[in-house]
Formats: sequence, structure tokens, C-alpha cells
Amino acid sequence: MRTFRRVRLHTAVATALALTGAAPAAATAPRDGGHCGGYETVRVPGAAHQRSACLGDLTTSTLSGTPYTDMADQAGLTAKDTGRPSGVPGVQIDGYFPDTSHFNTAHGWNHDAQFVIRLPEQWNGGLVVTGAPGTRKQYATDTAISDQALAQGYAYAATDKGNSGSDFYRDGSRPGDAVAEWNLRTTQLTRAAKRAVAQRYGHVPRRTYMTGISNGGYLTRWQLENHPELYDGGVDWEGALWTADGPNLLTSLPTAVARTLGSAGDEDMESVGFAPGSAFLWPYHEKAYWGVTQKIYRAEFDPGYDAGCPGRSAGSAAEQILAPCPSDAAYDYASRPASVHRAVARVALTGRIGRPLITLHGDLDALLPKASDSDVYARMVDGSGRGQRHRYYTVEGGTHVDGLYDTYPDRLRPILPCYRSAFRALTAWVERGTRPPADRTIGRPTSGDVVDSCALA
Repeated sequence: MRTFRRVRLHTAVATALALTGAAPAAATAPRDGGHCGGYETVRVPGAAHQRSACLGDLTTSTLSGTPYTDMADQAGLTAKDTGRPSGVPGVQIDGYFPDTSHFNTAHGWNHDAQFVIRLPEQWNGGLVVTGAPGTRKQYATDTAISDQALAQGYAYAATDKGNSGSDFYRDGSRPGDAVAEWNLRTTQLTRAAKRAVAQRYGHVPRRTYMTGISNGGYLTRWQLENHPELYDGGVDWEGALWTADGPNLLTSLPTAVARTLGSAGDEDMESVGFAPGSAFLWPYHEKAYWGVTQKIYRAEFDPGYDAGCPGRSAGSAAEQILAPCPSDAAYDYASRPASVHRAVARVALTGRIGRPLITLHGDLDALLPKASDSDVYARMVDGSGRGQRHRYYTVEGGTHVDGLYDTYPDRLRPILPCYRSAFRALTAWVERGTRPPADRTIGRPTSGDVVDSCALA
């Protein structure tokens, strides 16, 4: 039971808030010409500490159970039968940038702003950058994103976003600091990874793609809005939406908490965007997601609302962490002081993307309902005059984490294979000018390989 609770806690707290593509060009070997030769000379600019290793395989097929990945931190993100490539030799660099917080205990470093950079022996000239979904750490999307990216020849870089865990909101000195650091750390890693790649292969990446799941999807949106000069495009997998006046997590989740505590009904849920068809997932989310997500993000942006809940910590035992704050059932973001809205405005999205972006969102997402998230973001992009740079695909039967497909294979479908198809479409769009299919709903197949196959059109 203790093991189950740890896994459930990792899955729920971390996800509260992969990838293939056509190779840009012929594979390029490291400029020393040999497997891992000279790898110790690659330095990550700005890193306070780094540790490099020459590995016979950079994928989770081999790294599972080693210090070079963390399978527990990936719990629930992918369906159990998801295909995983293997046999990608190369160099892995683990390290951290200077930081003052200590939530990330990986490698016994007890230091935040940790990153992982993987440099395959046969490089296709591209770089894929991501940030951890939810409150997870730098290895969270190794199965979902890194494995396939490496198999395609991409260099890969991921960050823990500068803070992690259910107490992430304690980082920083003012409301919004912790989330603002996510964006800073992603930008920092992108710049550093490009220079590390240049040291290894002799030139900077020809193409750089930003991508991510949930909070990683938010990072993708933010980076393409604020630093388009660093990227050639991105794929956003159900990114979290933050807007100063709403909608955002703090406008939909209070109703979910109220339902958990018996003071809201199905009609109330639908009024804030939850799809009626996702109701079969609500009992699980009541126990695993809604309470903890509302209270820790409310503590990040509005700590004065109920200073004692969660106070200095969301809790130590799983039951404490996952339990909702009763006061959050009555939380009304619209009526909160202007200071709260200013805190959210610091990290808010605008829709003004500067590079091509593909967004995916499941129609049965019961944590970030698409009606109050990606539907809204798509309208923001259109309203900013950037609609020609955006494609938006709704995945019928998709929900927030693919691991739930294993429980409901007759009702759900994994989003990962559609994500991989979307990444192929993005690279064709960027590199060959082939426009992806128009915005559409990707129907749920009734037969065939649901776990590893998805056609956008």
C-alpha cells in the first residue's frame, strides 16, 4: 500500500499540472569522429555543476533502473504498452545551474535548476527542448519524448523548471515567482544546450524545437510567444492556460473541489468547462488531482486567501497532500484583489506566437478541460493575428494522462501517438513548407494499433 501511495502521489501531484519527426538532414557524427571521444570536454555554459557519461544507449529501454533516468517520475504519463525505441549510443550530461532552492533531490544533489542533455552519436542536426510537466523533474518525459527524439537523431534537453514537488510554490519571495522561474530556466537551458551541441558536433543546431506536456505545453506556448528567436516551432500537448482575467486553473478547479466536497453538481462542472463525457473520470480526479492542484497553485498566486491551507507545506503524507482545502471550494478568482491578478499576469499567455505551433488536447481532459483551456488559447492566437502559424487538434477519447487508458481502454485513447504524428507534421511544415491538416478532431479508432498509431488526417 505504501508503494501504491507513493506511485499515486508521484502521478497525481506531478501531473497536476512524444515525439518523432523527419530528420532534417543526413546524420552527423561527433566532430572527434569516434564514439564518445572527447566527450569530457563538452561544457554546459553557466552550469554550476555537471557530470558527463558515455552510454551505449540513451533510451529508457536501457537506462531504466539506472541513475540516468527516473521511471517513477514518469508514472502515469504513458500507456503501459507504448513502444519504446532503443539502441541510441551517445553522451548524457546531468547537472544544475546556480539556484537557491533545494526541492530536487535527484543524484543526492538537493539542488534545483537540474537539467539533462543527451547527445546521440548519430545526430540529425536538430535539438528538442522541453520542461517537466506538472511538478515533476527533468526525467519525467524520457519515455514520452526523449526516447523517440533520440531515435530520430535529435539532441535532447530537459529542465526541472527550477522547482518541483507539491511545495514548489515556496520557491521565490513574491507570488508568481516559482512559475516565472519555469520560463527563465527553459530559456536558460535552450541557450546553453545550443552551445553544448555546437561543442560536440562542430556547429549549432540547424533546427530547434520546443515541446512539452501540460505545464511543459504552457512553457512551449510561452517560449514561442516571448523567445521565438530561439526556436523554429513547437508542439504543445494540452498546455496549461494562464490569463490574468481568466480562464485559468483557478477559475475551473474551485468548482471541482466543491464537487469533491458535495457542494457542486454536474451542471456546475459543465459550466466551467468540464466535458459531460468525462464524468466517469471524475471520481478518480476527486481523489488524485483536483484538491492538490487547486491548493498549491492558489498558494503560488494568492497565498493570502487562506494562509493556513496549505501554509508552508501541502503536507507530508499522501493523504494530506492530495486532500483539498475546504476553503478552496468557495474560491472566486474574479473577486480576488488586483495583486492576485497581477501575479498571474507576470506569467500570462497572449497568443502572440512567433513560430509555428501545433496544439493537441483531449476532449475528455478532466484536469485541464479543453473548453476553458486550449479552445480559449486557439481563439487568443487567432485574435492576435497569428492563426496562420497555429494548428489545433482535438483528440477524441484523450485525457490528461495516457496512463488512464490502461484502466479504460474501451473509452479512452492515448494522445502520445497523435503527438508523434503532430511532431512529424511540424517538422514537415518548418523544413519543407508542407502545411499540416486544418484544425480538426482526430476520431477515436475502434480497431488497429491505438497505442502507437495516429493519423492527423
